[in-house]
Amino acid sequence: MTEIASAALRVRVADLGAEMQSLTDADGREFLWDGQEAWWSGRAPILFPIVGRAPEDVISVGGAQAEMKQHGFARRAVFDLVEATAQRVVHRLTDSAETRAVYPRAFALTVTHEVTEATLHVSAQVANTGDLDLPFGFGFHPAFRWPLPGAGGAHRLILDNGGEPALARLRDGLLQEARMPSPFRLGQLWLDPALFEADAMIFPEGAGAGLTYRAETGPALRFAFDNAPFLGIWQKPGAPFICIEPWHGMAARQGAGPEIEARPGTVTLAPGDSARFGYSVTIA
Repeated sequence: MTEIASAALRVRVADLGAEMQSLTDADGREFLWDGQEAWWSGRAPILFPIVGRAPEDVISVGGAQAEMKQHGFARRAVFDLVEATAQRVVHRLTDSAETRAVYPRAFALTVTHEVTEATLHVSAQVANTGDLDLPFGFGFHPAFRWPLPGAGGAHRLILDNGGEPALARLRDGLLQEARMPSPFRLGQLWLDPALFEADAMIFPEGAGAGLTYRAETGPALRFAFDNAPFLGIWQKPGAPFICIEPWHGMAARQGAGPEIEARPGTVTLAPGDSARFGYSVTIA
């Protein structure tokens, strides 16, 4: 476990999954979900090389098929700690015999957590270190307390762009093609556990590059997303957390085959190329 801090924030990050374990402010208030197994043991998993489910939990890369559980293997892998300073920690996962058995590609996934005043920056770089094309999906899956510490009244999400993006839903973990009317009104969504009785809410387009999570009174969390055009919002109904998930990739479509290249939002890197993804959260 590595701890980084600024005058306003303190963050702890584990080597397992390069997963954030705690996000507290200068008053010691915890904003990150604590991973109670009775609800959901995750806190802020990194999703790679897929986001969401595959049909029958099987993927295919270049014609080679293998079993792969929801959200991929990075969240269960031990990353190497490659840099640690007072305000920055960097982890890296590279391919191994174990990963190549299910995902026969060479890669380097580097995850960085850095604090600057009251803002946490989380970024990831995926590099193709092999001689074959590298298809993948990538996503962040952080869970924050609901209600927020010190907050009062109903909680809501407010899109920076004021949009009303169409809603997509999952069936048996796979993406339905149909789009439903937006639950946002003039960019605002009042949160209610009933929204999640049909699983996650997914916004494949139009959610924009940032949002605010807040209650009527108390602190707010302001998010900015980088190269993550899809947004997932999830709660286990009634649980004391809300997941705000910026992605570049989604679950496989209903009726689709196992090919990772055909999944919505898949990124394909040529040998030697890389791509970056990120988000920041500011406590205000």
